[in-house]
Amino acid sequence: MKIYLIVGERSGDQHAAKIVKELKKDKNIIIRGWGGDDLKSQGMHLDRHIDEVSYMGFWEVFKNLKKIYNLFNECKKDILNFSPDLVLLVDYPGFNLRIAEFAHKNKITTYYYISPKIWAWKKGRINKIRKYVNRMFVIFPFEKEYYKDFNFEVEYFGNPVIENVESKKFSFDYKKKPIISLFPGSRKQEVSLVLPVMLEVVKFFPDYNFVISATNSFNIDFYNKFINEYENVDVIYDKSLEILSVSNAALVTSGTATLETALMNVPQIVCYKTSNLSYLIAKYLVQIKYISLVNILLDKESVVELIQSKLTVDNLRKNLAHILKDENKKEIQSDYKKIKSILSTRQKVSKAIAKEILSIKNP
Repeated sequence: MKIYLIVGERSGDQHAAKIVKELKKDKNIIIRGWGGDDLKSQGMHLDRHIDEVSYMGFWEVFKNLKKIYNLFNECKKDILNFSPDLVLLVDYPGFNLRIAEFAHKNKITTYYYISPKIWAWKKGRINKIRKYVNRMFVIFPFEKEYYKDFNFEVEYFGNPVIENVESKKFSFDYKKKPIISLFPGSRKQEVSLVLPVMLEVVKFFPDYNFVISATNSFNIDFYNKFINEYENVDVIYDKSLEILSVSNAALVTSGTATLETALMNVPQIVCYKTSNLSYLIAKYLVQIKYISLVNILLDKESVVELIQSKLTVDNLRKNLAHILKDENKKEIQSDYKKIKSILSTRQKVSKAIAKEILSIKNP
């Protein structure tokens, strides 16, 4: 069985790698496509690395339209040359829904993992999903109910973030404590906008050591540009959950990391900044009250969101001091228990999806 898999950013790479690990137990499975270091470590042949294809924000996408167009045509050729039995698309909807249409026209079965957030914006994407996607695997229980309103059956086997957290035993020998962890994101433009503001609060908390959770997308020289003037800041690569396991609090760029932080029971502040144009467009189009998955799942502001102009040093300092107090920590952690209850299932999502994929080969 041949599978062509496409992810376009880091969290998708991590989640897809667990599925590939399960699939590779069948020695007759051949997988290639777009991915990152995690998928490569599971033996997938990479036609493109995610570092070459990851763009954040409307303006950033617009500036790179020609390159994205060329990448799309290249991907179509790769798929046709490979002639897969299945195209497996993971998140990355702006690109992947176009690939779903292409695969459909070429009579290739298409499965989609991690649904586009049509409940937040671009609801019209449901039409493409219904037309071009054979099966959709969602990662939040409420999405299953949401799709029912459009007469499209989807499947929820669990959330991959909770699987990551529950499957690991943490042993992190970090001598400098207590710790405040910084998660500035995995894209260059978001790190460049958010990390300098995060670091400005370091001087107000001299009793803490700050640890940047770094991604292999950037070498140490990239981070050193930001931290050279700070003494109590360390950079640690690819140990996000281990860092959280010893953290007193975290400053987190919106995205999967906010959910990881909640499941690791660490009080957090959500920090987000993009270009002004991208922000204005998003504000006009997005139909939800919150940007962090924690607040979306709870339908209330359990964790503070400092977005765009609200992401100031003074706001960050005040809110960080607030969540470091024991009584305030307990309130946040009480909400985190509800998150675990909402997402928990009795099965491993990666194993369940791999089983569904293999059923194509062995109906």
